[in-house]
Amino acid sequence: MSEAPESPAPSRRTLLCGAAAVLAAGGTVAVTGCSSTSSGSDSAAKTPVDLGPASGVPVGGGTVFREKKIVVTQPAEGQYKAFSAKCTHAGCIVDQVKNQKIQCPCHGSLFGITDGAVQDGPAPTPLPAYDVVVEGGNLKVTPR
Repeated sequence: MSEAPESPAPSRRTLLCGAAAVLAAGGTVAVTGCSSTSSGSDSAAKTPVDLGPASGVPVGGGTVFREKKIVVTQPAEGQYKAFSAKCTHAGCIVDQVKNQKIQCPCHGSLFGITDGAVQDGPAPTPLPAYDVVVEGGNLKVTPR
């Protein structure tokens, strides 16, 4: 007589989300972030976002627009790059651009200012790149 194959153990996320759902049913706890699909501002219509004067982004550095979840860098004079400011490791918002690296405060991930590539830390993938142009001296960023 053969036995049925063992099913894989549930993931930590599955367990936490299931527990949150049980608790939420009692009206005491609500947990966000359990879905594996993106929603909200990251999946909003792809319309350009005006971030203000390009002069606010230093050459060789960058500026984090925390409310918009966008980071814009200027690796060389007049060359602007834009990325999601949401770290690909745990979803924290990066907080600064220092020493030509975009830095995440949560677990120490570092990303390159030219391509958003992972330079160090637990982040598994680069920061998603956005399209950026300068119009009338202002930065216009469009998620891809």
